[in-house]
Amino acid sequence: MSNQIILTEEGKRKLEAELKELKEVRRPDIISKIEQAKEMGDLSENAEYHDAKDQQGLMEARVNEIEEVLKKAVISCGAGSNESISIGAKFTVENQANEKKELELVGFNEADPLAGKISNESPMGQAFLGKRKGDTVAVEAPRGTIVFKVLEIK
Repeated sequence: MSNQIILTEEGKRKLEAELKELKEVRRPDIISKIEQAKEMGDLSENAEYHDAKDQQGLMEARVNEIEEVLKKAVISCGAGSNESISIGAKFTVENQANEKKELELVGFNEADPLAGKISNESPMGQAFLGKRKGDTVAVEAPRGTIVFKVLEIK
């Protein structure tokens, strides 16, 4: 796999906002908690201190993770066309039961199937990649093949 990480513009903005929140709000808050816990005395049996240090470790790991993702990010904007489905494209499909779904094809780290964001690396995402309005797409699922029709690409 490539070192590049595909993000939509929205995904990049969300990561940047989370990073800002972590650095400007959470980090100072945790440092304050550590300082308060130190003032209580014996650190070896100080649960507040150990809890704050654990929070700090998790927060710093997340900061490093986000910075690494942003460093490797390649922004996909859906190719600026509604001709075919590409990463960043939003589209409407209909299944065999005439149920319509709004979907968006995103990079793997933005995927959230419950919110209709499907990964370009998933079988479903790969099945939709490059399809056009009116195309029929068959997706292999654990319960069998599901057939969708592409109604609209935004």
